[in-house]
Amino acid sequence: MANILYGVNGEGAGHSTRAKEVLSHLIAQGHSVHVASFDRGLQNLKTQFDVTEIYGFRFAYLNNRVRYKRTIAKNLITVPQAAKSLSHLKHLVDEWHTDLIITDFEPLTCHIGHKKRLPVISIDNQHCLTNAEVSYPKQYRRDAAAAKLVTRLMTPRANAYLVISFFSAPIRKPNTFLFPPLLRQEILDAVPTEGDHILVYVTSPAPALAKLLGTVRCRFIAYGFGREETNDEGNILYKKPSLDGFFADLTSARAIVANSGFSLVTEALHLGKPYLAVPVSHQFEQIFNAYWLEKSGYGSYWEELNKERVEAFLYNLPHYREALAKYPRQGNRALLEKLDALIAGYAHM
Repeated sequence: MANILYGVNGEGAGHSTRAKEVLSHLIAQGHSVHVASFDRGLQNLKTQFDVTEIYGFRFAYLNNRVRYKRTIAKNLITVPQAAKSLSHLKHLVDEWHTDLIITDFEPLTCHIGHKKRLPVISIDNQHCLTNAEVSYPKQYRRDAAAAKLVTRLMTPRANAYLVISFFSAPIRKPNTFLFPPLLRQEILDAVPTEGDHILVYVTSPAPALAKLLGTVRCRFIAYGFGREETNDEGNILYKKPSLDGFFADLTSARAIVANSGFSLVTEALHLGKPYLAVPVSHQFEQIFNAYWLEKSGYGSYWEELNKERVEAFLYNLPHYREALAKYPRQGNRALLEKLDALIAGYAHM
């Protein structure tokens, strides 16, 4: 059995949600696993696993847009904090007799792996952009270039890249393996139904979207707007964050209108929910997800919505459901089996 250090990016909940499934599997296999994370990753994992808090690199947002120059400046200012975390991790890796590193888009653990000459396994969706042959709209070339640079800097020179994606793409980099999305067990076990509501989710309050949806003849249940009430028009029920409530509303929704983070997109597709994506501006990962969602026929996306576009999406729900009926619903088994094989190989090096 191996002693493993698992680095989990703590920005947003997606990284820790899928890491939880992998961590549970590794521990069930008898491995000794220590986790390093921050923010949401720390909060979501610390009650179930041995988690060490580390410094986390974060994106800078302004007016719901990613600002790359601010991101660089913000993280340069906190370099001393990162150095302190690195020093602490080096000590812990020696103390734990760590055999290998697994990282979900977390750079410090990857850096430690290189310093200590340990094998590094990357598990994430971001490397689909850099390690596979994929297309994206030409107008986003600058954003794509920035996203590729960030991805390469976050997890450089891994021994193996286990890339998760909701679409197929030819691999163009060695030691890269493509798998279906990692999904939490609750989603794999869920029996979806079709209610009369559209689920709306945003990562930060979006008053323009709220005003727009108030003009559409449809029932919406909305999360992320920072309130708990019904709108004046009576067609939007705003709810505050609730894991159980959100899960119930997701599995019973007619469709989804939301930002296009990887986790929610892939959970919705697995549940057969048509998706109207509204990516965060200049967040290329979300634009990339939204583009491929539409390209695959599972929904549509717009950077700017209007009433006609929302109504067109609702009109085309039968078309999207037909495409989603052919969506390849698979569990986590293939990736976990590959991970087991890699760990077994590295443990005998």
